[in-house]
Amino acid sequence: MTSTWGDELRVSPDTGTTAAAAVAQRLKDGMANGVLSFPLTSFHDDGSLDEKGFRAYLADQIATAPGAVFPACGTGEFFSLDEDEYRRVVTAAVEESAGRVPVVAGVGYGWAQAARFARIAEDAGADALLVLPHYLVTAPQDGLVAQLEHIAARTRLPLITYQRGQVAYTAGTLARVAALPNVIGLKDGHSDLDRLQRLTLAAPDGFLFFNGAATAEIQARAYATVGVPAYSSAVHAFAPEIANAFFAALRADDRDTLDALLRGFYVPLVELRDRVPGYAVSLVKAAARLRGRPVGPVRAPLTDPSDQDLTALKDLLTTGLDLVGAAS
Repeated sequence: MTSTWGDELRVSPDTGTTAAAAVAQRLKDGMANGVLSFPLTSFHDDGSLDEKGFRAYLADQIATAPGAVFPACGTGEFFSLDEDEYRRVVTAAVEESAGRVPVVAGVGYGWAQAARFARIAEDAGADALLVLPHYLVTAPQDGLVAQLEHIAARTRLPLITYQRGQVAYTAGTLARVAALPNVIGLKDGHSDLDRLQRLTLAAPDGFLFFNGAATAEIQARAYATVGVPAYSSAVHAFAPEIANAFFAALRADDRDTLDALLRGFYVPLVELRDRVPGYAVSLVKAAARLRGRPVGPVRAPLTDPSDQDLTALKDLLTTGLDLVGAAS
C-alpha cells in the first residue's frame, strides 16, 4: 500500500551497508580519474522529452570517460520532469552506461516526494542518489538530519547529500548525517572553504566530498587545498575536451595550462553566465546545441540565451577549444 507521505518504509537502518561501501569505492575511484558528468536532458522544440536525442547525447558523454554520470540533477532540469519522464531519463542513463560508470540520479523536493523518485531510480537500476536541496523553506539543523533520515529509510540506494542554497550543514550535523548507514558523501555548492574544512574534519574516513560550485573549475585549486580535489563539471556537458584538459592539468599541477584556460575560457564563461538568472543551465544547453548535440531548448521557467549572448558564447567556445589544441 502506498502511503500518503511517500513510499512505505523499505529498509532497516543496517540494510545495504556493504553495498553502499562498494558504490562509494567505485565513485571514489571514478572521481580520482575523471570529472563528474551532469548530463543535460534533451527536449524537442515543443518541450516534450526527446529520449532518442538524450541517449545519443549521453553515449557521447560516457565515451569521454567521466568519473560518474548524474542524470536528472540540476543541469538535467530535474525540477521540470514528471515522474514518467524521470523514469525514462534514469533508465536511459543506466542502459547507456551499461555498468561502465556509476549512475547517480537526482531526487528532491520534500522527503515524501524524494522517496517516490528514489523508488523510481532504484527500480531503474541507478547506483546511488544525489539528494538535491529541499523545496523553499529554510530548516534547522535537526530538520536537515530528519530529511535525510526519512529518505535513507525508504531506499536501498546510497545517498549523496547536496548542500547549497538553504541547506548548509554544521560540522556536528554532518557527523550525524555521515553516521546514517547509506549516506556516503556530500556535494558542496556554497564554496565556503572555512566551513568545508570543518566538515571534512568531522566526517569519517572514506566519506566522499566533491566540489559542486556552478563552474567548479574556477575554484578547483582552492577546494583541493582543503582536501576536496574532486568536482563536477558543467563544461563537460558541452565541451568534454576542455573539461578533461583542465582536469589533466590540475592533476599534473600544470599551472601554465590551468591559468591559460581560466583566463581565456572559464572566467569569461562565468562572466557571461552571471548576466542572466538561469544561465548556469541554459548557457550550457545552448553551448551543447552549438556543438551539434541533440539536447533541444530549456524548459520554463528557464529561458534560452539571447542572440547577442549566443554570439559571445560561440566565440568563447572557439577560444576554449583553441586553447586545448594549443595545450595538447
